[in-house]
Amino acid sequence: MDRSNVITLLSNARSQDATGVWRDGEETQREIFCQVDSVSRAEFFAAGQSGLRPEYRITVFFGDYQGETRLIYNGARYAVYRTYHARTDELELYVQREVGVHGAQTGA
Repeated sequence: MDRSNVITLLSNARSQDATGVWRDGEETQREIFCQVDSVSRAEFFAAGQSGLRPEYRITVFFGDYQGETRLIYNGARYAVYRTYHARTDELELYVQREVGVHGAQTGA
């Protein structure tokens, strides 16, 4: 597998406040290497029937992924809508562009 692309995985640490309400903390970012491919025609149409707009299949090393549901690739933000454990050491992330987000915004 050619892991020459880089994605930035995004996550929010959650914590419970004094009243018991769960709150999202500051967004953290972590870069990993990956392979980026277009989704298959079958994936595109199957996901489209569920109202999704798939764009990429991103293959990562299984140990690098920690359940993040958002990422940045080439300056655009994407949501992970499905994962697939492809091989022993690989995981496929199927992503669509986040709705209402036009660019990569960092915490800077």
